[in-house]
Amino acid sequence: MLFLNYATIIDPLLRGLRAYAVEFSGIKAGDRVLDVCCGTGDQAFHYARAGGIVTGIDLDPNMLELARKDKRRTGSVSFQLADACYLPFRDNCFDCAAISLALHEKEGAARGKVIMEMKRVVRKGGALIFIDFQAPLARNKLSRLVKVIEFFAGRNHHRCFRDFIEQGGLAEILKKNQLNEDKRDYCYDRLITIIRAINSEHPA
Repeated sequence: MLFLNYATIIDPLLRGLRAYAVEFSGIKAGDRVLDVCCGTGDQAFHYARAGGIVTGIDLDPNMLELARKDKRRTGSVSFQLADACYLPFRDNCFDCAAISLALHEKEGAARGKVIMEMKRVVRKGGALIFIDFQAPLARNKLSRLVKVIEFFAGRNHHRCFRDFIEQGGLAEILKKNQLNEDKRDYCYDRLITIIRAINSEHPA
């Protein structure tokens, strides 16, 4: 099952990225953090260990079940079933919202909705963290492996992945959604981009 593969294979491979994301984000103890498309909760647990008051949301109940049962659970972290395009939270209620390796799974229009919702629920001056594949993909073994994995993930998934890369990845998507980068870095031999933007205003 896909969700078990994430827990037993993908999460361990991403352990270094998860830890770095906390450092990169600048999250402080007491910050209210939203982890969008949280999956198994692995990244949410890292934010919580740094002292964040973390809420993880996902549309997959199987992923959320794994997150709720995880024995690494520590600090203040909770999970709920929710659509990233229609976040069930009031305006300005988080200090930070983050999404990791999930925008490339969305249709083009849905990507914009997710980002708009993240901007809405984060206070002005709060942080928005985006982690996803670099576009274009580097020509190396890791990138070739990613292409194979994405191809076998299913036709719709692969179509969204290809469109994400063709549209220029995170940098271009954030520009289209009127978000200016605060800082950027790369991980795993430039396979993955991590970007922090500061929320300067809320959508009308």
